[in-house]
Formats: sequence, C-alpha cells, structure tokens
Amino acid sequence: MTAPLPPLPSWEETPDDLPAAIRQVKAALRARVAASGRTVEEVFSVIERTVEAEVAEIVAARERGEPVWPVIDYADVEAGTVPAGSVRALRRRGCLVVRGHFPREQALAWDRDIVGYTERNGFFDAYRGPGDDFFGSVGSKPEIYPVYWSPAQMRARQSDRMARVQAFLNAQWKHESGGVRWFDPGRDSLYPDRIRRRPPGADSGGLGAHLDPGTLDLWMTASYQRAFRHVFDGTIEDYDPWDAAHRTDGPQYPGTTMCSAFRTFQGWTALSDMDRDQGVLHTVPIPAAMAYLMLRPLLGDVPDDDMCGVTVNRVFPVAERRHPLLLRALTAIPDVRAGDSVWWHCDLIHSVAPVRDQRGWGNVMYIPAAPWCPRNERYAASVRAAFATGSSPDDFPAEHYERSWPDRFQPADLNPVGRRGLGLD
Repeated sequence: MTAPLPPLPSWEETPDDLPAAIRQVKAALRARVAASGRTVEEVFSVIERTVEAEVAEIVAARERGEPVWPVIDYADVEAGTVPAGSVRALRRRGCLVVRGHFPREQALAWDRDIVGYTERNGFFDAYRGPGDDFFGSVGSKPEIYPVYWSPAQMRARQSDRMARVQAFLNAQWKHESGGVRWFDPGRDSLYPDRIRRRPPGADSGGLGAHLDPGTLDLWMTASYQRAFRHVFDGTIEDYDPWDAAHRTDGPQYPGTTMCSAFRTFQGWTALSDMDRDQGVLHTVPIPAAMAYLMLRPLLGDVPDDDMCGVTVNRVFPVAERRHPLLLRALTAIPDVRAGDSVWWHCDLIHSVAPVRDQRGWGNVMYIPAAPWCPRNERYAASVRAAFATGSSPDDFPAEHYERSWPDRFQPADLNPVGRRGLGLD
C-alpha cells in the first residue's frame, strides 16, 4: 500500500511573515513531490516538454501566417452548431474570439451611450486620476473608466446573447466531480467591471505579461493546494487546467489586484473596431502553462524565499528572467470589430501591447464568465449593495463616481437574467 503523502502547511489569510511562509511552503511542496517517488526536476521536465511542443507549434503557425486564436460565429453558439474542430481549438488554446456576439450597430450605440452617460454626469470634471497602480500605468488619461452601472454595461451583462456565450464557455470546464457540482454553467453572477476608452492618437504603455487567478494564495491556501494537487503529488500527467474542483470555494488574499469571483474566462466586448497591431490583448495560449508556473519557483535557481516574483497586492508576473520559453508564445488577438467579444481562460498569461499614435478608437467593456458557485454567491451580496447605491464594487478602488448619477441602471430595469445573476431570484 502506498504511504500517504506528507501534509502541506496552509494559510487561509495572508501570512504575517511572507518570506518565512514562502520558505516553509516551498520546502513542504518539494518534500511532497519527493515522497511521490519523483523529483521536482523530473516533474517539471514533463510539463516543460509539453509546453515546449505547444510553443513551437504556436511560433510556427505565426511564421506561416496562420491564425492562432480560435474564432467562432455567435450564430453557431445560438444554434448549437459550433464546429467540433473549433471546440477542440478552444480547449487547446484557452482563448476565443466570438464574431458578431452583438450586432455592430448595437455595440457602437452602447459606446455612444457610455460617452453621453459620463458627460451628462460631469465625470471628466470630477475625475481624480487612476484609482489603482495597475491600470494607472497604462499612460493615457483616463483610459480605464471607473464606471460600472451604465445602462449600456448592464444591458450587455444581462442580455440573452451574453448568457449563451458564457454558458458555452463554462461548459468547456469539468464542473462536477466526486459528487460535487462546483459551479452552475448556465447561470452567470454578473461580475461588474470597468470600461476602457482609448482615443485615436493615444500613446499607451500597455500592460506587462501577467495572470490573474491569484498570487501566493495559489500555493498557500488549502483549497488551491487541492486544486493543483496533481502538480505536487507526482501525478502531473493527470493535471487538467479545465477541472474546476476546489477552485470555487476558497479564499483569495486581499489586495488591489484581487478578483473575489471565480471566473472561468476573462473577457471583453469590443465597442470599436481594433486592428491587431494597435495596442491590443496578447495571450500565451497554453492553458497547461499554469502547471509550469506553479512548479518553476521550486527549481534550484530560485531563492528559497522567492516565488519568481509573485507576492501579494500585485498581479502574478511573468518575466523573461524566469519564463523566457512561455513568452515566446505571446500572441495577439486577430483584428476585431465592434460587437465581437474576446475571451481567455482564467489561468492564461496575457498582456496588452503598448501603442503610439493609435489608429482609431480602442474601446471595450470588460465582461467575464463568472458562473454561479459558492465563491461568486458570496461576492454577489456585495455586488447587490454596490448596485443599489451606485458604488464601486468591492474588488475595485472606492471611487464611487456614480452614486449621485440619476440615470444609472436601476433595479427595476433588471430582467430575469440580471436578477438571477445578482442573486435576487
């Protein structure tokens, strides 16, 4: 009979002594891998070979001028006729463009409506500058609007078209196992986020490569240790980046870059046409790279009190020094038109390219897929309170511009999708 693997220390709240906790958990993770009969280096080499093959294929496809990002038509989502090859490509690449998610004229009208909403309410006179360090780095001011409750945003969030695409994306995940239903793929939690409006001629510094599922909590909390169990118990071949087990109930260490909700996919909906060379989103379209990132700090070239630069209150960084292989696969979205939507698996490395003297507008509404689950149900209570008062949601800086805006979206305007998403029905 195989002996049980040694337990891991865990911290459900941010440790007071981060360097000491990092040293402790790294030693325990190495011991756990060793107890499985393999070394960290052996386990890492398995995922490294997998990633190397994916990177080589992505680079070769780019050099041949072939698309890397899968693209599907909304009409196929609605009809249930998405080609099987497109579904396979989505699961392999972890990212997707949905063409015609909304009619182009609808998206352009929403963009105009948002401009009117902000101008009528004196937003630009009241604007106090970026409320966080992360999006404050992009350069053009304001680029990220701390606006959450405009009629345009809420109509998009609660639309049947959005719900269908979110359900399609959620269905790619393994959401039931061991007698537990980890989330409801057919019900979204209406996670409120901001908008981006970048005007023609703008200079923007972009955003460096990073990912958003968490920070040190990914190694240090009991739920995430169970979620990434195959990475650290010697069964790396069984790791499945599409398995939601234990990801929908645990805590996340607080910080200005945290996301309290579990998102299967991050996403945005285009409110303008954008060319692929105009400061757009890039991803490393390899979902399994998450296992590489989780194991990389355990290798001998990383100091014992360092997780490759990951710490609290900052996004999870991906840098040339520790991750040069991964960054070779960084790939831009294709050209998009207003009404298209763009989606990427919650664990994907992503960045936004810098741009100088931008051609055309670069406008988006951030709307993810955040299915109903214990974690999202808890956050929905704070979302309801923010919605009722026009406040900034708890995950975002407490700027509260919309509290006094009389024409923000109202509870009476919620449809059944919206009411379910906010936990009202």
